[in-house]
Amino acid sequence: MGFFDVLLQQVINGVSLGAMYALLALGFTMVYGIIELINFAHFNVFMVGSFVGLWVFEAMGFSGQSEVLYGLPLIGVLLAGLVVVMLATGFLGVAIERIALRPLRGVSGTAPMITTIGVSYILFNLVLLTVGANTLNYANPLPKVSWDIGQATLRLREVLLWVVSFALMLGLHYFVRYTKMGKAMQATAQDQEAARMMGVDVDRVVVMAFFLGSALAGAAGMIFGLYYNYTSFIIGYTAGLRAFTAAVLGGIGNIPGAMLGGVLIGLIESLGGQYLEVRWTDVIIFSILVLVLVFRPAGLFGRAAPSKS
Repeated sequence: MGFFDVLLQQVINGVSLGAMYALLALGFTMVYGIIELINFAHFNVFMVGSFVGLWVFEAMGFSGQSEVLYGLPLIGVLLAGLVVVMLATGFLGVAIERIALRPLRGVSGTAPMITTIGVSYILFNLVLLTVGANTLNYANPLPKVSWDIGQATLRLREVLLWVVSFALMLGLHYFVRYTKMGKAMQATAQDQEAARMMGVDVDRVVVMAFFLGSALAGAAGMIFGLYYNYTSFIIGYTAGLRAFTAAVLGGIGNIPGAMLGGVLIGLIESLGGQYLEVRWTDVIIFSILVLVLVFRPAGLFGRAAPSKS
């Protein structure tokens, strides 16, 4: 392959990775935008979502690489899996907020954030103890359809990943901008006390933020499983850190910024792995995290604002 063919292939791969990271980053940015909390349990909500997707596909009769669908049956299976996974992880996020975080709502300092780390380890170890440490093959109902662009290859799985990710991001953007609950979320993000005085049910808004953020993490987990054809109890750590970096890079609390940050991190990972040694990729990504936190804490598209606490 020539230089430009390799570059195009890595751009395709990078945008695919970036779409997954963007969905995961949106969960970070939504919760932070509402209550200024970095939810580290989000890492393993993503991991749980990948397992729920695996179990849903197995319940529908798909396992390993044996079944391939086309057309409407494929769309139906993917939509059914996506809906079940998003509902399951969405309600998991609500349970985390209600049980572990709401009692700490008025507590200042790092206690709520440390609690999310504890919840993350609970999820991690529950899956490890119940499912085991083995890597599990993911069901793959996708046909091996691909298109050649020069010597680069665009597979159906990449196209579906882009379509699903873009549709979910567009749906979230519409929800936040144009629905009554979305406007309540914007008001709460700007000034929680003023929103409460204007009749906004802040508790309901926070629950909705956790539900939507966790549902998007679950969708990203299922997409991860379909894209790589495996899942494991350990996948949340690396993907979660990269998604968090994407959220910080774009401006944590900023939805378009999280989306663009995810794509940028995906491209950096893909191109760095191609043109540098793979081990340098994490150095570059997390150096970006440090540099952004030091020199532009608001991110590329965020804006500095006084703390609500």
